[in-house]
Amino acid sequence: MDRKLLIELSSDGKSGVRFPPCDVLTKPLTELFPDDYLRENPAELPQVSIPEVVRHFVNLSTLNHHVDKAMYPLGSCTMKYNPKVNETVAGMAEFTELHPLQSAQTVQGALRIYKDVENYLCAVTGMAGFTLQPAAGSHGELTGVMIIRQYHKMKGNKKNIILIPDSAHGTNPASVAIGGFDVRQVKSTKDGLVDLDDLKENIDEKVAGFMLTNPNTVGLFEENVVQISRMIHDVDGLMYMDGANMNALLGIVKTANAGFDITHLNLHKTFSTPHGGGGPGSGPIGVNEKLLPYLPVPVVREKDETFYFDWELPQSIGKIHSFWGNYGVILRAWTYIRMLGEDGLKKVSQGAIIGANYLKKRLEDVYQIAYEKTPMHECVFSGDRQKAKGARTLDIAKRLLDYGVHAPTVYFPLIVHEALMIEPTETESKASLDYFADALISIDKEISENPELVTKAPYSTPVSRLDEGKANRELIIRWQDM
Repeated sequence: MDRKLLIELSSDGKSGVRFPPCDVLTKPLTELFPDDYLRENPAELPQVSIPEVVRHFVNLSTLNHHVDKAMYPLGSCTMKYNPKVNETVAGMAEFTELHPLQSAQTVQGALRIYKDVENYLCAVTGMAGFTLQPAAGSHGELTGVMIIRQYHKMKGNKKNIILIPDSAHGTNPASVAIGGFDVRQVKSTKDGLVDLDDLKENIDEKVAGFMLTNPNTVGLFEENVVQISRMIHDVDGLMYMDGANMNALLGIVKTANAGFDITHLNLHKTFSTPHGGGGPGSGPIGVNEKLLPYLPVPVVREKDETFYFDWELPQSIGKIHSFWGNYGVILRAWTYIRMLGEDGLKKVSQGAIIGANYLKKRLEDVYQIAYEKTPMHECVFSGDRQKAKGARTLDIAKRLLDYGVHAPTVYFPLIVHEALMIEPTETESKASLDYFADALISIDKEISENPELVTKAPYSTPVSRLDEGKANRELIIRWQDM
């Protein structure tokens, strides 16, 4: 069905909007903006009725895939279902009507929650302190790299290298480069773990630190992590943990005990706040005792049962966010943690691990498993068998849309050929996992019998296979009256 845009449904006299009474002083636009910034004529906004507005946005919501619609097993991204109570709390007027420039005395409840989240994350990781300022995982990475740089600067160390495994998230080397260091890559073994021999070859006095994802990017726990930490610490380097996969460790492993000096977490992944669509996100950074002086300012502290902003950290890396972080995301994470408690958080990781291993067992006879070791919260397959029969991993991903399921991450990690990276999360039932596994098995059968059925998919979506190169070159992002 050809769905019309709101501007095409518009006709004079219809109204689908009622604004609440304005509760602030108003001024004409001509007093607020120079003439050059004002339109000569009013904007041509659509005039539509309330039913038309509601139907328009409900219909739009069904065009794209989202976790409220069906399973979203995007590997390394933890696209779990978000409890709607999170939204209720974050939408309370007591929070939405606060302003970040209010004095600390007027926002004591908000600061208590802020400090609660810091304390909860310390309890989960074993770190000594956290900053909630970073607005995304990559922003957290950069913050961690800046702390590494500051640590070595204050000690007078002349170091310019940060080590990164060849399986790392793409943002890791980018964050290192932006933070002023050079990247040195460390190989993985055939088992998918850090190659200790190659690591030894790459460690010298120039090494400032090691950025390691654990469980790593192929879903395996780095079983030599304590030994790796000792090797890095022997040259006065720092261990940084990319916590994108922390959904596998809650209540099971405290990262401080594994020798990490810095831990980054994603509230918008592990702690069930909205994820995708470009944000907002939250990528807090936790540090051990020796790195506390370098945290971004201000730090929230408590004295005499009163919370306040402490700006007096002379060795701090400075401010890394315009205000105090994405507070709405922090609120949602606070709600999630409070509702689950310590035992509930552990069950989250146990459920995620069980789900990934169940899918591995269901699919390993049909799709080639990349690594034989027992995975944690996600498992990685190769689509090489299917490619040999006439369909690539990309085609499998497109065909899954016809089964009403979003594709897993494809072609990543880069060290696995034709990679299919599946993370079911703990919020999917066994019935949901079986449906997904049956869909992948069915697609394999389709490839064997009629590969063209798969290579030309999808068929059930609003548009079918696009020329993605052309779409990128000729990007149209606004409506044009043809």
